Amino acid sequence: MLKDHAKIIHAISVSGEVIGRKKLQKMIYIAKKMEFPFQERFQFHFYGPYSEELTLRVEELCNMGFLDEVKEKKGGYYQYRYTLTESGQEFLGENSVEMPCLGDCLIDINDQNARFLELVSTVLYFDNLPEAEVREKIQTVKKSQKYTDEEIDEAYAYIASLKTKSRQLLA
Repeated sequence: MLKDHAKIIHAISVSGEVIGRKKLQKMIYIAKKMEFPFQERFQFHFYGPYSEELTLRVEELCNMGFLDEVKEKKGGYYQYRYTLTESGQEFLGENSVEMPCLGDCLIDINDQNARFLELVSTVLYFDNLPEAEVREKIQTVKKSQKYTDEEIDEAYAYIASLKTKSRQLLA
């Protein structure tokens, strides 16, 4: 049980800070699709792939004092910042996680904005379909986001670069 918690702590640790619950969900999902061993199950939800398990683990980690969650008012909504606490660092020191190169991948993903990560994770969620069908799905299930063909092209290029990077790093 705590092994999966340690992986989440490790992910936030190597990312430095994650701003936004949605972004954290997308980061873990994309890393999982890049074959990093995250166990959380994801289903398609309003903002793309979502894991209730991940939400519960993060909540537990905050309650245990391993993660710090800061709620900030941003305009008309709240945004959450996640960082590792000193207790979280100690826990990670006692429960080592073997995921070499995860940091390189997550730092890159964390540099992207949440809207783009929503698109990337949606493309990855439907990666068993031909590209034309994926594009059609995006225009249907993400209609309100109004993604352009250029943005979808960028998402595919970004996924290809992440796959190349993760293969090189994991080789």
